Amino acid sequence: MDTRTNQLNGAESLVETLLDAGVDTCFANPGTSEMHLVGALDRYSRMRCVLGLFEGVVTGAADGYARMAERPAASLLHLGPGLANGIANLHNARKAGTPMLSIVGDHATYHRQYDAPLSSDIEGLARPVSHWVHTSMTASELGSDVAAAIEASGEGGGKVATLIVPADVAWNSGGQPVTSACRSAPAIRIDEVVVAEAAAMLRNEGAALFIGSPGLRDPALSVAGRIAEATGCRLIGPTSAARTRRGAGTVAVERVPYVVDQALKMLSGVRHAVFCGLSEPAAFFAYPGKPSLVLPPEAQILSVTTRANEVATFLDALADHLGASKPASAHRLLGRGERQPGRGGMTLEGLGASIAALLPDDAILVDESISASFKLLPALRHTAPHDHLQLTGGAIGIGLPLATGAAIAAPHRKTVCLQADGSAMYTLQALWTQARERANVVTVLLANGTYATLHHEFANVGFGVPGPNATAMIDLDKPDLDWVQLAEGMGVAAKKADDLDTFNMAFQAALDEDGPSLIVVKYAS
Repeated sequence: MDTRTNQLNGAESLVETLLDAGVDTCFANPGTSEMHLVGALDRYSRMRCVLGLFEGVVTGAADGYARMAERPAASLLHLGPGLANGIANLHNARKAGTPMLSIVGDHATYHRQYDAPLSSDIEGLARPVSHWVHTSMTASELGSDVAAAIEASGEGGGKVATLIVPADVAWNSGGQPVTSACRSAPAIRIDEVVVAEAAAMLRNEGAALFIGSPGLRDPALSVAGRIAEATGCRLIGPTSAARTRRGAGTVAVERVPYVVDQALKMLSGVRHAVFCGLSEPAAFFAYPGKPSLVLPPEAQILSVTTRANEVATFLDALADHLGASKPASAHRLLGRGERQPGRGGMTLEGLGASIAALLPDDAILVDESISASFKLLPALRHTAPHDHLQLTGGAIGIGLPLATGAAIAAPHRKTVCLQADGSAMYTLQALWTQARERANVVTVLLANGTYATLHHEFANVGFGVPGPNATAMIDLDKPDLDWVQLAEGMGVAAKKADDLDTFNMAFQAALDEDGPSLIVVKYAS
């Protein structure tokens, strides 16, 4: 055995195991119980450490990083309360199928019995948002526990793995780093009977192929286009996808609308549905007198796989069975359009046209535009090719952190974040991290001064127009949020655009510069 191994403490073995596995970025908000982990991270210059001033920023940034890097970063959180602060974006990562490695410090094993002020059931907090949870109990086992967590995070294409590290496990000597074995991925076996059944269903009139996030970028997306070309079926994706390739030249995929009545109308003609990489679509919420499932009840359904790492293989097998060798025709591809920016007064439709016209090739578009998305996104289909990252789990407050992590993972690409004002306040601190890291993010802050979605939902459940008490709980005025000052206070250059001509100049200038910037766009809901 290497004599140096005997000199390591548990924390050092943890960091060496991470680095050996290619995990070289750590998003962190540590405390006293993690100081030996901080000390170990400090020893290894290959590890990039990124501070978030709130744990929801840490977990959201780790999600954005992994979606773009296609491998996990580590996140480091302080005890149960720190984990609790980060849970909303761990929930989103779990729904996105993101490979996530969440490391949470704990009191020393012998100290936990005294119920110190920060004591809590960390495993109990972690389980609802994790696929794998484990508490390491000795320094000698910590390296192998880290390796197991990393392996668990990649299972099936992406899972959330939470490893809890008591303080004495980190500081005790005897740490043994684990070298990742170069194991080939297990072969994915496709049931040819299911392939044949799916092929037969898709040849029918009223057929639709529903594709989850893993199938919404090439090469899988182009294969789906060939399948649609051969069968005439519709291609439909989820309401929100973890990562989609969109823009000119990509295969067009319909999106299940958020609004339940719109979803019911859009899917009313589906009679045969094949699901690959996602489950049957359900309404976000229950509403009196409306169904929870939005497919017609008479539709024939075949669910072929929900595991992310199986989607591309199944689509390949399906295309082969169909003899679908012809690429998707022009009418199935998204066009670029004239790409003329909007002019004059500020409207969401005009803003969408401006962003579509000016967005650079191969940008990363992070979308937490919430209610504004219904008018923005149609225009953004017809723009330069880009990656589109969305809020997958419904827990708002991911946009700014997601953009931060994505930009750190892909520093040479421009990241544009479409961010609603209400949800931005959940994780405002991400702007500070962007400034500190010189993250290449342009945030378009959509300020309507209200939680507009809640105004719609108040009516949807039968209450009509909000009264004084309801308005007090869903509007953001009195006082208005000053986003220019808020951003500048975090170290991010900010401007306000009251009309589209001003926005066009500000947006183009921000795209031409390195580092973060924010443009405030005020509009009426």
